[in-house]
Amino acid sequence: MKRLYVNICFCGILMTALFGKTQELAAQIIPVNFSKVTIEDGFWSPKINTVAKTTLNACINYTEAKTGRIRNFEKVASRTGKHEGIFFDDSDVYKALEAIAYSLKNHPDKEVENKADEWIDKIAAAQQPDGYINTFFTLTGLENRWTDMDKHEDYCAGHLIEAGIAYYNTTGKRKLMDVGIKMANHINSKFRLAGTHWISGHEEIELALVKLYYATHEKQYLDLASWYIGQRGHGYYIGAKRDPKYDQNDVPFEDQKKVEGHAVRAMYLYTGVSDVAAATGETQYLPALFSIWDNLVGKNMYITGGIGSSGDNEGFSKDYDLPNENAYCETCASVGMILWNQRMNQMTGDSKYMDVLERSLYNGALSGLSLSGDKFFYGNPLASSNHYSRSEWFGCACCPSNIARLVASLGNYIYATSVDGIYINLFIGSRTAVTTGKNIINIVQKGNYPWDGNITISISPQSKIRKKILIRIPGWATNQPVPGDAYTYLNSIKSPFTLRLNGKDINFILDKGYAVIDREWKKGDEITLQLPLNVERVISNENIQANKGLVALQRGPLVYCLEHADNNGKTTNIMLPDQISFTTSFNPSLLGGLEVIRSKVPVVDISGDGQSVTTVLKEITAIPYFAWANRGEGEMQIWVPRRVMTIHLNSK
Repeated sequence: MKRLYVNICFCGILMTALFGKTQELAAQIIPVNFSKVTIEDGFWSPKINTVAKTTLNACINYTEAKTGRIRNFEKVASRTGKHEGIFFDDSDVYKALEAIAYSLKNHPDKEVENKADEWIDKIAAAQQPDGYINTFFTLTGLENRWTDMDKHEDYCAGHLIEAGIAYYNTTGKRKLMDVGIKMANHINSKFRLAGTHWISGHEEIELALVKLYYATHEKQYLDLASWYIGQRGHGYYIGAKRDPKYDQNDVPFEDQKKVEGHAVRAMYLYTGVSDVAAATGETQYLPALFSIWDNLVGKNMYITGGIGSSGDNEGFSKDYDLPNENAYCETCASVGMILWNQRMNQMTGDSKYMDVLERSLYNGALSGLSLSGDKFFYGNPLASSNHYSRSEWFGCACCPSNIARLVASLGNYIYATSVDGIYINLFIGSRTAVTTGKNIINIVQKGNYPWDGNITISISPQSKIRKKILIRIPGWATNQPVPGDAYTYLNSIKSPFTLRLNGKDINFILDKGYAVIDREWKKGDEITLQLPLNVERVISNENIQANKGLVALQRGPLVYCLEHADNNGKTTNIMLPDQISFTTSFNPSLLGGLEVIRSKVPVVDISGDGQSVTTVLKEITAIPYFAWANRGEGEMQIWVPRRVMTIHLNSK
């Protein structure tokens, strides 16, 4: 079997001819697989190395030594012992293996690979003769399997399938993928029968099945993914009933108009639906996908790209309900945002989806991983009064392995191709080669993004070739910090971007947020893009009550915050009036090296007896949001009062 490289997000091949459908969206935009992208970037390379050397070791340690996740598989094989942990803990093992697979591609490590092989042997030994695998039900009673849709059996199966494909693509070893195939066959034979119904209480298997379809060319897996989606919204419940909105099950998907329920489940569902729609050419789900996305980004997304405001349901509450200190914003939900927005970009060729992906990547998701690589956030609030900190692990440990697999596979999101074009989606120092017929186009991207807006892109084909190069011009560089009207700049950007070829101005057109350069390329051609990296004040839609009278700072794709360690231990007494100016500078010794924002601003001072309030000018420092909470507990604010009458005073 020829080895196939399947993108963590979606390989993107639209099988129009196979199904006789008319594809009405963008034609065949295919991400360049991370395995074909070498990242050489001052910002991201250290983080990728940290994941390879530290984060994966933390995942291995907690998965094997400090919790019972691997022991559960051993117990199934030996048919002795009780299940340890939570009923869906198997999924954490699979996500860790997927992260290992991506990391091994660019950071070969024989010891880590041997550990992965050892785990895979134990997983395979735990699979039942009929293909079923789930340590919780095998150890607590197989008679109870598939009796409660909320017990995550198919959620675990989805992560198993993804891990198996990733590990095969990296190592050529089939064992884990074959385990996933057997489980998929078990599910297919059990449920795709006349009169049989099943709902996944935690969606994820849908997107995994589409990956399996592309990896094996077996249409039954695509059909099974489509079947799963078609089951939703018809009142089918197996197990204890609950609010059907929690798992997006209140109405058929094609009738859904807005985001609802658990945020991670929602993102995985929307990703899977997008995959099925693209693979089949079916269009009945498209109006729902577009409507849901507009509702999410316009009324339910934080400025950080984080989503899911409520801890009660780990998800959405009502439109514009976006509290800051009580924001939930699960790390996994931001990872899901990245997955789904890439799919939407592939289907439409619209850069606004990559704008949101970039925002979630640099802010909402990256904040979930400590700079040291061994501590994590489950939730990512936008403010802290004093007592919020990172953890080494969680009882529900979905986030550490999820952020690890995202960072390790970052190369998936930088470049994409279509029949006549090459897309530059993210500005990350890297190189790749795109094959077009018998020609190979070498691409090298350099820069110091996100600290600097000067980017060079070398386009060097082996022989002259006419091709479109489509370079994303971020919305934040053209006076739209976020698609929609949830967030706007207080003042318009006065310095536009510039684009040159070989040092000279070049003609291009702007199409769906991309600068399209259509010409004949030759060896040594170099594009230079200069993006305006100014400090911008962002204000919220007036319907977001939590941000009334407040302003946030943004520079390029990065959202900034005020943290206690840089501001005399306190941030809730700081104001950012509209007329103040800012300076920026790079501090190589601060938190691994950061571009900081400074200004002299009014700071509220309360007298010792609490009877008088005055303001004094003090210098304040803002750091990128992703870097906060790496220096102990303390206050943090993203949204800051613009004037004294709106400030929230805390007693000393």
